[in-house]
Amino acid sequence: MKIGIYGGTFNPPHLGHMAAAGTAAAVLELDKLILIPAAEPPHKQLPEGSATAKQRFDMVRLMADNLNLPGIVEVSSMELERQGKSYTADTLRMIREQYPEDELWLLMGTDMFLTLQYWREPETIMELAGICAFGRTEKDGEELFAPQRAFLQERYNARLTTITLPGLVDISSSDLRVLLEKGEGREYLADPVYGYILMNGLYHLQVDLKQLDLPELRACSYSMVRAKRIPHIRGTEEEAVRLAQRWGADETLARRAAILHDCTKYLELDEQLALCAKYGVELDELEQRAVKLLHSKTGACIAKYIFGEPEQVYQAIFWHTTGKAEMSLLEKVIYLADYIEPTRDFDGVEPLRKLAYDDLDAALLMGMNMTIEEMEQRGVPVHKNTLAARNWLLPGKD
Repeated sequence: MKIGIYGGTFNPPHLGHMAAAGTAAAVLELDKLILIPAAEPPHKQLPEGSATAKQRFDMVRLMADNLNLPGIVEVSSMELERQGKSYTADTLRMIREQYPEDELWLLMGTDMFLTLQYWREPETIMELAGICAFGRTEKDGEELFAPQRAFLQERYNARLTTITLPGLVDISSSDLRVLLEKGEGREYLADPVYGYILMNGLYHLQVDLKQLDLPELRACSYSMVRAKRIPHIRGTEEEAVRLAQRWGADETLARRAAILHDCTKYLELDEQLALCAKYGVELDELEQRAVKLLHSKTGACIAKYIFGEPEQVYQAIFWHTTGKAEMSLLEKVIYLADYIEPTRDFDGVEPLRKLAYDDLDAALLMGMNMTIEEMEQRGVPVHKNTLAARNWLLPGKD
């Protein structure tokens, strides 16, 4: 197995880090890529106002998830758990113990590559791992790489690969922190990482979470879910706006509800229950044990109490999973948008999509019936509010 190791302070991790990691994984044909945030870098002190070790770890996890390399990328806390400075030689020894027969490659940027001989135990580093260096700009080409590559090969018998990545994001984390403090620099960050910074007030970036514009609201939402969920959230937003335009619902409220509707999707049952208790959400017996029924309720609470969304948005998110009798227009729009957005692919979705723009209530009834039928076939209890919604929508109910 071929394993890449990419360490750093990641304070914060930015698009340059992501592109370098992804390209190195492809060029080296890595079977595994381990990202390792440093606890205490040996060559510099973390500046005042830096993210904590846990926060940097969390941001690297978001970066790793958004590399979209499932089964290949993982994030290790080994340097955060180890006492003292984070020396690369010590880290490589630990990884070698874990993977005694595998081929290790240490990934690094140009500046690190050009000073590698001055690191602690450089001979150990190059004995344990090959070196893959990547340039941030077109200037970081053979003119810089070739002499250093020749020196390291002669002095340490190093295994070396150098990659120049023209057009790669040319920003250092230190420069990015300065921009963030001024409210700039978001173009250098993946949306989920930027959202995490916003929600945690990192790098002196002070924002009112209850007054966010749409791009910032999206970033915060994406920071709370896994990368594989983001296309669904985007699709739901697009579908909600189209349905709102067709049926006369408030487009802005539909958009904001869709952006946040799944923000707590990946919380565990105990976390969901804790949020319900915190915000006074009463649960019936089925809801107390069925985690899939809870993210709509806790997501609504986050929308209202963290992001300051109005009651209409709260209610639309609250009922988007089960539905209910007497649904408002916005509640219908969000329920159906979640059901038929473009990434959905199941038997019957195309007729349901068409019906949603011809007869909203008929589409809602069709969706409810499909849900009830599927759950009954799987032997899963149907929530009483879903049954009440279906019955309310039946022709001749009045």
